[in-house]
Amino acid sequence: MTALLDVGCHLPELSVDVGDICAAVDAPPRLLWTFRRFYGLESVRRDPERDLRATLTAAVESLSELRGNEHRVRYVILARTVTTVTPAGEHPLEDVCAALGLPNAVAFTLTQHACATGLLGVDLAGQLLAADGDPDALALVLTGEKVFNPTLQIIPESTVMGESTAACLVAPGGDRDRLLGYATRTLGRYAEQFPPQALDPRFLKEHNEVLADVIRDAATAAGVGVEDLALILPHNVNRLSWSWTCQLLDIPLERVFLDNIPVTGHCFTADPFINHVHARRAGRLRPGDLYLMAAVGLGATFSAAVLRH
Repeated sequence: MTALLDVGCHLPELSVDVGDICAAVDAPPRLLWTFRRFYGLESVRRDPERDLRATLTAAVESLSELRGNEHRVRYVILARTVTTVTPAGEHPLEDVCAALGLPNAVAFTLTQHACATGLLGVDLAGQLLAADGDPDALALVLTGEKVFNPTLQIIPESTVMGESTAACLVAPGGDRDRLLGYATRTLGRYAEQFPPQALDPRFLKEHNEVLADVIRDAATAAGVGVEDLALILPHNVNRLSWSWTCQLLDIPLERVFLDNIPVTGHCFTADPFINHVHARRAGRLRPGDLYLMAAVGLGATFSAAVLRH
């Protein structure tokens, strides 16, 4: 059974106020007021002096379980939100593998699920390792991107983008953080949605209902009920969206780990994994707890995964 052997993250030191970001993209005052008052967004982490290779490498270097096991890594998967994540001529995935010394790894990128691609990457990594049949093999899933293009600064009516990154070491089995159920659904009618254009009002209306349905599907696949989940590790779009989703699920908002929304914003595919690290540090995940990772990508893909800590 697919298991997360280790999860790590990197948060850049520079904290940028949401107001400064809105000013940079000439956003209307109403949007800034909404971000702060209703969405709970205050700042994001940015690292203008470091490229994507450096920020991804920093996340991987926080994985204590990788040290001494580099030779066991069979796959390195870069889960991308957008098809182009760097200026032309840069090769961050190849550079990361070279910097970390991963001699036996097959490295590739994964796209098309937008900000839900990270969860797809974990599920795919588990399937690849299971097919190989080597109980000692590992896969490394990399998440998070740079805001290298002005159009990536914000998602209208939704969130502000940060540059924190995360890395996940996946094993074909283990005693902790075992993947019990995974569910995903794509609404292709929103395939052309991309910042800086305003989001389709129909997508905003459907968002919370579909997300709640996919969370239920993942719980069903795991053989548990939503009420059995000790914690939800969300994508950090905004607090209001999760408040509505919790009402549909009939669970308290306190069961969603929202601590990072005010300080990291939405970090592309990395949010659930960053939240995993911080929830562990805060004592919010105890041995044996059932928890769920959830993410939504524009396009629009909704994904959720149930694991046991």
